[in-house]
Amino acid sequence: MTAAPMKWRIMTEADLPSVLAIADAVHPDFPEDEVVFANRLALNPGGCAVLEAQDGIKGYLISHPWQFREPPSLNSLLTIPAAPSTFYIHDLALLPETRRSGAATVAVDMVAARARLMQLPNMTLVAVNNSVHFWQRHDFTIMRDSELDQKLQSYGDNARFMVRDLTQKDLS
Repeated sequence: MTAAPMKWRIMTEADLPSVLAIADAVHPDFPEDEVVFANRLALNPGGCAVLEAQDGIKGYLISHPWQFREPPSLNSLLTIPAAPSTFYIHDLALLPETRRSGAATVAVDMVAARARLMQLPNMTLVAVNNSVHFWQRHDFTIMRDSELDQKLQSYGDNARFMVRDLTQKDLS
C-alpha cells in the first residue's frame, strides 16, 4: 500500500490550531504560545507553510528574514528588521509518521529559494532536539562563539546555532 500524498502549501490562520498541536507534540520542551505562531505568519506569510495530507496537517515550516547572529528568544513577538541579513528558520516540525518521506528536504529547498530571491547571503537556525545531523545533511554548519552560546541558553544545553551559506554557486 502506498502512502497518501502529502504536499506543502502556504499556512493560513485556520491552520494555527493544528500547527500548535504539532509544536506541542514535537517540541514539548520548547513551548510557544499561539500568538507567536500568528505573529510569524503575519510577518512573513510566504515563509510559513504546512504539510498537508488527506487526513490533515502533518508538519509545518516557519521562516522569516532576520538578523545574522541574533537568534530570536523563544516565545517572543517580533518585527522584521528593515535590513535583514539572513533568512531564519524558526521551526521545521514533522510528525513522526512523515519523517524520512523527503518532505523536510522539500521544505529546506523552499526556504533556500526564498532566501535567494531576497538576495540574502545565508540561512540560519537554532538546532534543538538533537537535530544537528539532519541540518548538516542540508549543508548547515555549527557556528560557535561565547556570545551566541549565551543567546541560546533558553533553547537548552544541546542547542546549536547553524548557518548555511547561499553565496556559493550550486554545482549540481
